[in-house]
Amino acid sequence: MYIEKYWGNYIGGTDDSLTLLDYLIGKQKKEVTLKEIFADTGLDKLNWDFHISHNLEYTDAEGMEHEFYYAIDLITDLAALMLECSLNGSVSLRKLLDDEAGDNICITYTEEEKNAMNKALADFVKEPLTYDLHEMVSDEDMQEMAQDCESLRKELCE
Repeated sequence: MYIEKYWGNYIGGTDDSLTLLDYLIGKQKKEVTLKEIFADTGLDKLNWDFHISHNLEYTDAEGMEHEFYYAIDLITDLAALMLECSLNGSVSLRKLLDDEAGDNICITYTEEEKNAMNKALADFVKEPLTYDLHEMVSDEDMQEMAQDCESLRKELCE
């Protein structure tokens, strides 16, 4: 899978990443829209400003609430998943979890959403130390994450 180029460290290597994959597996769908993901997780309430994370969570089929800690983690993970879907038509969520079974899902998005994602990633690349994630991550690691995000942004959006 192409996503492995990015997945596993700063992108795809967080608790939020595991929560996102659990959410997507729980959807039990072959296709899910970016709009639906934003609505289900609370990202839609942030108006494409992911500096500060507020009330990000989803409720699973059993009624359990699962929290996401950092909006920018969700955005970078979603960008990587979107890139995989644009290149290969879908992404195997279970393979990302090192599981043999292969639930594939395709995240679909509009051109407007792709442009908004481009702007959000570009903002993070420009000023990574202004994001709330910085409270948990060193300056150096934030800068390295920003470099990864710039490569991802270019591949997804240009």
